Amino acid sequence: MTPAQTRRQTDIAMTDQTIGPDSADLLNEPRLVIEPGLAARVCAVAEPVLRGMGYRLVRVRISAAAGTTVQVMAERPDGTMNIDDCEAASRALSPVLDVADPIDRAYRLEISSPGIDRPLVRRSDFERHLGHVAKVEMAVAEQGRKRFRGTLLGVDADNLRLRRDDAKADEPTDVLLPIDNIDEARLVLTDALIAESLRRGKVAERELRQNLGLAAPAPNYRAPKRDPKPTKQQRLAAQRVNQSHHQGD
Repeated sequence: MTPAQTRRQTDIAMTDQTIGPDSADLLNEPRLVIEPGLAARVCAVAEPVLRGMGYRLVRVRISAAAGTTVQVMAERPDGTMNIDDCEAASRALSPVLDVADPIDRAYRLEISSPGIDRPLVRRSDFERHLGHVAKVEMAVAEQGRKRFRGTLLGVDADNLRLRRDDAKADEPTDVLLPIDNIDEARLVLTDALIAESLRRGKVAERELRQNLGLAAPAPNYRAPKRDPKPTKQQRLAAQRVNQSHHQGD
């Protein structure tokens, strides 16, 4: 066994320890929005490797940036993905992609988190972000249009309920969009979304510290400023002023 293989097995073992019963259900949840063509070939190779490490594949994008760039978005079942996770996933995926060779040219592999304005590819993604604004592009036109923007209201059976914020006066505000026909869905970066992301980050950090038995971080407390002690010259000057006042009396 090579050092690289040993390192990859260690990465997988460390990640598997975080998978509980609830997380396992989310880990195995199928994607409803998938890629076509070359990206689908990369997904077929990357998804089982990531799942074995305790990560969920989100999306694969292939672009012409820096020659050819293969971007693989991944996350833990709770939606987090830190730098160490990205490095571990990259070390595990690189040799597997080299052997499978789904792309017939040189490329740069990039592992990343989905980001705050993330793609929505699973049912749980839509349910987790109810109340937030999303952009949805349909592969098949719905009500004579393919692009929608609005607030996520819920998932009914196989349909996404969306309250449009771009509806004209003669158009319905609430629409049902068949999830199977969604080509792309992504959150819109808003103040509310940023605030919720920060809150979730703090909660995740607090839970991690509790699980590791670490003390809570010290509060960001700054002692009030005190007036500096007067210097010798200042004291002498004050004495001279007092003496002059007394002499004047």
